Amino acid sequence: MDSGTMRRSSPPSFSSSASSGGAKRIVRDAIWVLFMVVFLGTVLIWIVMPTNTYRNRWSPSIRAKSGSSTYFGNQGYTILMFTFPVLFIACLGCVYLHLGNKSSEPRVGKNGMERNKGLAMWKRPVLVRGPLGIVSWIEVAFFVMFMALLVWSFATYLRNSFLNIDRTGPTDGDKVWEAKLETSGLRLGLVGNIALSFLFFPVTRASSVLPLFSLTSEASIKYHIWLGHIVMVLFTTHGIVYILYWALTHRISEMVEWQKTGISNVAGEIALLAGLGMWATTFPRVRRKMFELFFYAHYLYILFMFFFVLHVGITFSCIMLPGFYLFMVDRYLRFLQSRNRARLVSARVLPCDTVELNFSKTPGLEYTPTSIVFINVPSLSKLQWHPFTISSNSNLEKDKLSIIIKNEGTWSQKLYQILSSPSPPNRLDVSVEGPYGPASTHFLRHEKLVMVSGGSGITPFISIIREFIFMSTTFKSMTPKLTLICAFKNSSDLTMLDLVLPISGTPSDLSNLQLQIEAYVTREKEPTTQSSKQSRAVWFKPSSFDEPLSAILGPNSWLWLGAIISVSFVMFLILIGIITRYYIYPIDQNQNKYSTASRAVLNILVICISIGIAASTAFLWNKRINAKEAKQIKHLDGLSLVHSPDSGFYNAERELESLPHQSLVQATNLHFGERPDLKKLLFECKESSVGVLVCGPKKMRHEVAGICSSGLADNLHFESISFNW
Repeated sequence: MDSGTMRRSSPPSFSSSASSGGAKRIVRDAIWVLFMVVFLGTVLIWIVMPTNTYRNRWSPSIRAKSGSSTYFGNQGYTILMFTFPVLFIACLGCVYLHLGNKSSEPRVGKNGMERNKGLAMWKRPVLVRGPLGIVSWIEVAFFVMFMALLVWSFATYLRNSFLNIDRTGPTDGDKVWEAKLETSGLRLGLVGNIALSFLFFPVTRASSVLPLFSLTSEASIKYHIWLGHIVMVLFTTHGIVYILYWALTHRISEMVEWQKTGISNVAGEIALLAGLGMWATTFPRVRRKMFELFFYAHYLYILFMFFFVLHVGITFSCIMLPGFYLFMVDRYLRFLQSRNRARLVSARVLPCDTVELNFSKTPGLEYTPTSIVFINVPSLSKLQWHPFTISSNSNLEKDKLSIIIKNEGTWSQKLYQILSSPSPPNRLDVSVEGPYGPASTHFLRHEKLVMVSGGSGITPFISIIREFIFMSTTFKSMTPKLTLICAFKNSSDLTMLDLVLPISGTPSDLSNLQLQIEAYVTREKEPTTQSSKQSRAVWFKPSSFDEPLSAILGPNSWLWLGAIISVSFVMFLILIGIITRYYIYPIDQNQNKYSTASRAVLNILVICISIGIAASTAFLWNKRINAKEAKQIKHLDGLSLVHSPDSGFYNAERELESLPHQSLVQATNLHFGERPDLKKLLFECKESSVGVLVCGPKKMRHEVAGICSSGLADNLHFESISFNW
């Protein structure tokens, strides 16, 4: 599913769109109210779950009224209370995002910001340096509330369990302190499951839940990191406490027990070992020095989740199932998309050890600025996927999608060597996943937008500038003032600025755009004209197996995603209900006689089959529609190839000279031998609302965040957006 492929609305004709727009807003408001009711109800269940009120009153009452034991066994209750509400929210989110009114943008400047002033204050960075990175007030608030939920749950579980031990006495001949040690380990596992329930939401790329909270998957990776550490701390402590308990009570043999029903200790130990294998590679020093080890070790999540379900059983697993279920839907759709070979048209090799890849795409594939794609080049690595921010604009370039890759790291270095060699290949097999990005952007709410970049960090800002070029030339709409502050090491890096204007598409007129570029070359005190490298391009021969990039689920991606989630879940309920009623129940009779592991495996298999059928059907249906558009693109590519270089290099300066670069040069101030004084440059912005974006080294990001959060300038608003470069 391509979260960035929702079609933007054309300029509305007021005779027909006013009423439809009003109806959409009413429906969206109704969906939002329903979402909040279900969401707050779910949060309430999480809060009261550890209490005796929930355990002794609510739970028995709901179990008695649900009457689902014959068809779903004990898991019917957890499906109803924990799985269904979250998947229902995901489906609501799909409809809500589909109805998103993308033709209505926030007002520019002061009026646009007044409505968001309170929220803007909460989005200010409060923590700039430290292990958590740049963290806003609202993130701190949610983090504190989440930690409070974990502490509350553990404390309440422990208190009630200890009172029960003191009142009735320990079982199995244990001493009181031994029983309390064992129950402490158990409660740590229960709390760990709460954290695990949220672990997979941030890494679901095509998520319909994250946009409801104004988040994207890429911007939420840090939450996944935080949750991963919390999960592993809790589960590791859970395992250590049990090993200690078994050792002190002379029951160490229980470590190798795999009971037919109930908890399987061996499965839990395998899951913990897989989790520790992942965890050991996630620490920054290890991840930076051995990225490939980190990357491949993360595939252990499959073992971790599989044996976790076998360890606790499917009934208890349904509590954490929704997040993982949505992740599985997304992961399978990504798998289907990755089977296609993308049509790579050309590559432009820049003197600054940077390469631009240009892919053919269908006009129906649209995305927002700062969207990303994941790239796989099988000749370099069959398993590695790397994210890159899209530099092109789907409005200016209807038939092309471009990304910029800097020669940094082993993978990108190999790619650059291949493309910059004297004899480049005639073709290059590339697979693409995405694009993924925000459902909408809100840059127009500011009077001025300041973009600060270091090196190839300029890439995401190219897509933003091109978006404003399109808006100013096509709709003649008012756009914010734009200031691009970019720092480069050498003069050759200035060629990155050539990419600001597209080579093809809508004429790039900068006259209506208030753009100012401040470019700094830090390691040279004067411009150098001597360069042995020139910008060159490589053209690739097409293959009949290549496909132009297209929206995997078509223009109505959100509706299709909602259909996949709902249909697959209903299919799962029907299949598992039939299996339970006519196969498991006659054996089990709800007396816990049927193998816990066998029941878990059956449920996992049915979930995979249901998701596979629903997602494959939607994919094949839309692929048939996309094939018609792709066929036309291939025909045009074939005609253009007759008039293009067969393959190899040619001088790209011919193309650049035809561009309106004169206005770009006039908008650019060059500074040599110095670094940008960011504090001075930002404080000189006197507009009432200034949005500040930054992409570059960690030191630069922290400096900009610190300036915006200092409180010395109330008009500076730090926009926390995740970029890949």
